[in-house]
Amino acid sequence: MSRAANATIYSPDLVARRYSSRPVKVLLRTLEVLSALGTFAFKLFLDERQGLLDQRMRLRATELRGIFTRLGPTFVKIGQGLSTRPDICPPEYLEELAGLQDALPTFPNAEAFSCIERELGLPLDSIYSAISPSPIAAASLGQVYKAQLKYSGQIVAVKVQRPGIEEAIGLDFYLLRGLGFVINKYVDFISSDVVALIDEFARRVYQELNYVQEGQNARRFKKFYADKEDVLVPDIFWDYTSAKVLTMDWVDGVKLNEQEAIEKQGLKLLDLVNTGIQCSLRQLLEYGYFHADPHPGNLLATPEGKLAFLDFGMMSETPEEARFAIIGHVVHMVNRDYEAMARDYYALDFLSPDVDVSPIVPALKNFFDDALNSTVSELNFKTIVDGLGAVLYQYPFNVPAYYALILRSLTVLEGLALYADPNFKVLAASYPYFAKRLLTDPNPYLRDALIELLFKDGRFRWNRLENLLVQGHKDRDFTAKDALQPVLKLLLGPGGEELRTLVVKEAVCVTEAFVFGAMIDAYNSVPEFMRTMIPNGSATGPFKLNDGEQERMLELRDRVFRIWSLLRSSENFDPSILQPILQVLQEPEARNLGGRVVGGMTQRLAARWLQQILRS
Repeated sequence: MSRAANATIYSPDLVARRYSSRPVKVLLRTLEVLSALGTFAFKLFLDERQGLLDQRMRLRATELRGIFTRLGPTFVKIGQGLSTRPDICPPEYLEELAGLQDALPTFPNAEAFSCIERELGLPLDSIYSAISPSPIAAASLGQVYKAQLKYSGQIVAVKVQRPGIEEAIGLDFYLLRGLGFVINKYVDFISSDVVALIDEFARRVYQELNYVQEGQNARRFKKFYADKEDVLVPDIFWDYTSAKVLTMDWVDGVKLNEQEAIEKQGLKLLDLVNTGIQCSLRQLLEYGYFHADPHPGNLLATPEGKLAFLDFGMMSETPEEARFAIIGHVVHMVNRDYEAMARDYYALDFLSPDVDVSPIVPALKNFFDDALNSTVSELNFKTIVDGLGAVLYQYPFNVPAYYALILRSLTVLEGLALYADPNFKVLAASYPYFAKRLLTDPNPYLRDALIELLFKDGRFRWNRLENLLVQGHKDRDFTAKDALQPVLKLLLGPGGEELRTLVVKEAVCVTEAFVFGAMIDAYNSVPEFMRTMIPNGSATGPFKLNDGEQERMLELRDRVFRIWSLLRSSENFDPSILQPILQVLQEPEARNLGGRVVGGMTQRLAARWLQQILRS
């Protein structure tokens, strides 16, 4: 920890004071950036005018990679983001920009080795018995060597920070903040505080410069995933780590954008990406602590089929209230409850409490009614982001910094999936997790969201419950025990009277369906010549039912059977899981509820028999 004492912390005021007194340096850097990007844009303009845009695509992609490399770490970060978006960049650009992840120009070994000795206070040969003669990889902020520790013989990765990196990124963020102030003042269609977003990004980048902080991030991240067999997080060697030198376990693997190499190992890229998505959902919505920079250079497929996370410099946190609000927001989207969606923006901290959301509802309805015409699972993440973006700029939204990093994280993962399957939909892959959380999480916000999903206009939607169980069953952590007991506790709780009324009504319908279904089955098992002897009989069954009534009863009974089968087929299902539920049912309120169901069923059967007599 003492080695991290000299690590730089981002401060907008300090950056402003540092560079406001150096106008010549600022002007030269501004001209350098404008000249490089302006020249490139002009070349694209000429290519389009001459009809040569496609023929020169590869040439221009190579040029852009070179421009980002020359402009330094800040622009390399931008290029890394673009390299994972096949829905934005053509394939030629993706291939070239992918080199920005870990194939950047290196700095001299002498400087790197000198930095190691200076930071760790030991001669190089007393630390390592062997170290690679050149860097294995070079990224935006540092370069990596493969080495063997002298004291233990362990193979490790040693990351060494680039010299002069703080000066380079500090000046760029000073310029970007100036651009942000201009955008905030003169660009009306961007309602977010651009300067705040830039400051948040800068803060994260500066945190990446503190390798001790990165080591602590890795340790915290590993703690969350210690029990996950398909996720690998390397250990940190603290005795050989400082603010500018990081030593961790060496991980053998293949980058996730190298599909052919992954498949040669007998692995499937989509399986690994899906692991990444499920892992990210848990990071975002359970732990509230997530990897905000999951580009292919930071994600490896190991020979054992594990997904290895590297580079923990850029991490972020999701506020607890926002975690539940995000899940609720998905439920409201599925239900097309646009008023509730609009209210979610308070909990997400998109809107201040004094903003009236009623004008936002029609805009949400216009977008999602059109987008949801097929199914939610057919939407991709970018479609939703673009659609919401069209809504956001019309109203006084303020996108929090954590949300911008969530978008970055999920869009990068979706971009990786699109390499393997252009039709991949991140929402469809996320359904099992959302279903499991709704069915098993006792949090009051999610309990209300579940009730909202299952009940509509006083009727229970059995198809929704069945679909939730089908989807939740796909999540490896789903268990029937977790799904059953919290629901009963909610039902029998002190605030559950309204829900109990709905459940009694539905329980009567289900009981009736089982009773009449059993009678219909018994009737169908009787030889045909004897059926005419049964009172109230008809050609189709033992009762004279309205058209479709018998079909509806049998469908309800069969659906309940299917739901029970789904619960029984849950991993590690054991009938003993019903014991805690039986204990709950012994409570006075549960006995009262049972009496109400019996009473309702008696009235229903009496009315049904009277109906049969009158029909006869």
